[in-house]
Amino acid sequence: MGQLILLRHGESIWNQENRFTGSVDIDLSQNGIQEAMNVGEQLKKYNISHVFCSLLKRSKHTAELVLRSAHKSNYLFFENAALNERNYGKLQGLNKLDAFERYGTKQVQFWRRGYNAKPPDGESLKETSTRVISYYNKFIQPLTLFENIILIVAHGNSLRVLIKELEKKNNAEVAQLEIPNCVPIIYKFKN
Repeated sequence: MGQLILLRHGESIWNQENRFTGSVDIDLSQNGIQEAMNVGEQLKKYNISHVFCSLLKRSKHTAELVLRSAHKSNYLFFENAALNERNYGKLQGLNKLDAFERYGTKQVQFWRRGYNAKPPDGESLKETSTRVISYYNKFIQPLTLFENIILIVAHGNSLRVLIKELEKKNNAEVAQLEIPNCVPIIYKFKN
């Protein structure tokens, strides 16, 4: 039976500062480093065979810390921009409270949660889904047909759209889905 472990990166410096991070390459906070190491302890019992992560340093740093803390060394490692966080356009770098003040709370929430909505100069969740699901179907899903244990370390939105696909959620359900930092979500696949 194949297993898939989804993991949102540890808290980033901008998460800590309540800023829209999106596709900006921001590293982990001290708390995020500790979160990743704690998850590694939880995942020691899993014989992880494949690791996939985005190109953003908060994802790669989380994966590195998790694997080191779990004492894993025998796995295949892949990085790809298809797993990167959604581009939030002009919202990136803004404190969320400042964004609410500038654009209005309802508008910002619509951009954040609407499946087809895109912030100014940004990417919609639908566009994020297209690249994430295409990559998953081509490179990761075939591995679930075997006895592999696959770890994906990515981001809130890239994981939301993957969960939408795996659990066949509709657009309204995915709008309500929250992915906490460094909490493993595990799926088991029957061969």
